[in-house]
Amino acid sequence: MTDRSTLRQAPGAAGTRILGVGSFQPEKIVTNDDLSKIMDTNDQWIRERVGIIERRFAEKDESLVDMAVKAGTAALADAGVDPSEVDTVILPNCTMPTQIPNAAAQVADRIGITHPAAFDLNAACAGFCYGIGVASDLIRAGSAKKALVIGAEKLTDHIDPVDRANAIIFADGAGAAVVGAADTAQIGPVAWGSAGEHVDLIYMRDNKWIYQEGQSVFRWATTQIAPIALQALELAGLEPSDVDVLIPHQANLRIVEAIAKKLRAKGAREDMVVADDIRYSGNTSSASIPLALDHMRKAGTVKQGDVVLAVGFGAGLSYAGQAFVCP
Repeated sequence: MTDRSTLRQAPGAAGTRILGVGSFQPEKIVTNDDLSKIMDTNDQWIRERVGIIERRFAEKDESLVDMAVKAGTAALADAGVDPSEVDTVILPNCTMPTQIPNAAAQVADRIGITHPAAFDLNAACAGFCYGIGVASDLIRAGSAKKALVIGAEKLTDHIDPVDRANAIIFADGAGAAVVGAADTAQIGPVAWGSAGEHVDLIYMRDNKWIYQEGQSVFRWATTQIAPIALQALELAGLEPSDVDVLIPHQANLRIVEAIAKKLRAKGAREDMVVADDIRYSGNTSSASIPLALDHMRKAGTVKQGDVVLAVGFGAGLSYAGQAFVCP
C-alpha cells in the first residue's frame, strides 16, 4: 500500500543559469522633437528630466504578442535551444489589451512551443526580475526544465498623447531570456517585495491612461531601490565590488545614476558598467532590463561571464532584483 503521508517530488536542479537572451523593438523612432509638435515640451526639457533622446513606438497593428514572439524567438536562437525543449513560458507584462486569453499561451503557440505551462505575470516594471526569479525556482524545484521569460509591453496603447509628464517617458518593445539548469548557481536568489501603501503613485487613470506621480516615484526609487540591490547581492553571497554590470529598470536616467552612486558608496567599483538604454529606448516597463542587457551584449559593453546585478521597480509598488552571470 502507498504511504500517503509522503508524496513523491520531482528531482530539481542544483542551480540555474541564463542560456541566452534576445530582444525586439518596433522600427518607428520617435524623437523629442517629434513629441514637441503635439505637446508643450522640447528636447532639452526631456533630456534634463528623464535622459531620453528617442524611443520606439509600435504601429497600430503591431501587438504586444507580435513583439514577444520576435524577442522570444531571438532568445531561443541565442541560447541554441529548440522550442521543443521549452516546457514553461512566463510573460511579464502590464499592457495586454484583454485579460483573457493571456499572452504567454499565444506566444508559445506561435513560436512552436507545444503544450507548455504558460502564464502572464503582472509586476509592472519589476516584472522581468520577478519572472527570472520564478523561472529559476521552478527549475530548481523540478517543476520545469527550461523556461522562456519574455518581458513585453505596448505602453503606447495606454498613454495619453498630450500628457507631457508621462507621454514623454514610455515606449514599446520586448526582451527575453531562456533559463535552464546548471551544475552551479549562476542566477542568485530573488530579493523582492512590494510597498502597497504607495499603490496610488502609479495607476490607470480613467481605466485607460497610465499615470504616475513622478516626483513621489522619483523620491521613493532613489531611496529604496539601492538597498534592494544590496540585498540581492547578499543573498547571492556577493559584495558590491563583485558587480561588473548594473542594470536597473530604465525608468529615468537620473534614477539609474542615483542607484549607481549609492552602490559605489557601498563598495561597487568605479568601472562598473551602468545601463543607460533609456536614452534610446525609453521606459519599456517589464521589457527594459532584458532590452538593455541584449543591447549591451551586442555593443560589447557586457561580455560572457560578467556578474550582472538587475533590479526592477514599478507600479504596485513592486520591486525585485537578482544577480546573475551573463551568458
